Amino acid sequence: MIPQNYKDTRSGFGEALLQLGKENPDVFALCADLTGSLKMDAFKKEFPDRFIQTGIAEANMIGISAGLALSGKIPFCGSFAVFVTGRVYDQIRMVVAYSNLNVKIIASHAGITVGEDGATHQMMEDIGLMKMLPNMVVINTCDFNQTKAATLAIAKYVGPVYLRFGRPVVPNFTPENQPFEIGKANLLKEGHDVVIIATGHLVWEALLAAEQLKDHGIDAEVINIHTIKPLDEEAILHSVSKTKCVITAEEHFRNGGLGDSVAQLLARKFPVPVEMIAVNDTFGESGTPEQLMKKYGLNATNIITAVNTVIQRK
Repeated sequence: MIPQNYKDTRSGFGEALLQLGKENPDVFALCADLTGSLKMDAFKKEFPDRFIQTGIAEANMIGISAGLALSGKIPFCGSFAVFVTGRVYDQIRMVVAYSNLNVKIIASHAGITVGEDGATHQMMEDIGLMKMLPNMVVINTCDFNQTKAATLAIAKYVGPVYLRFGRPVVPNFTPENQPFEIGKANLLKEGHDVVIIATGHLVWEALLAAEQLKDHGIDAEVINIHTIKPLDEEAILHSVSKTKCVITAEEHFRNGGLGDSVAQLLARKFPVPVEMIAVNDTFGESGTPEQLMKKYGLNATNIITAVNTVIQRK
């Protein structure tokens, strides 16, 4: 199983944002002094009158975005995940979520794969923060193509959205020009022994694990949960009803992430053994993305180990 190419997910956002700018004059872009990092350069160059550089003033950026939304515009406001959530949670909660405004909060450089920037920049609690807010949609994409598709889709959705993606170059394996339906999971592989429910960069690792598990006689089902809120409960319950055990995999803290949402669902409606691949209550450190994914147990090898454990618990 070889991907066609490797690209960074943030470039998928940048390409889609430029396309949206050409298609819809109501689309605005705002950035907190990280235009290049968020791949907003092309939009800025093409539509300078619809680009706002707020500087290192994230709270102000959220406030301006709220004003634009109230004026009928569609603001995409972006920064690193650690800044666009942690620094401005009060503004997001009170101005965007509580008021149910049509603001798109764009979070790049999420998770442990920020790498060498270290623990201060490795935001691994953002999904939990955002999914707990009423009215907020939470999306975490797996590759370039899906990030582009998600960006185009959220422009049509009316309401607050948190879109999360990463920094490193990763396999680009989902279809080009794919349809993207908010709240609808993607079944990537059918199986009957265990279901692996993954999000973000861990989707590719889940597929690698499923390939290797075949050699050991284990038939794994793989689901890509790109929308963590609203969660596709129907898809999850359908798969779990077949396999009777679950692995969740994500580049996030175990508390508050995808695994937390899946476990809550299953506890209420279909209790089965669950194992979670996630960072377990510790800050990260400096290192390459590959080194950190390995150290913190976020790769195909760890998924395979968890599969063997959860199958024994059935």
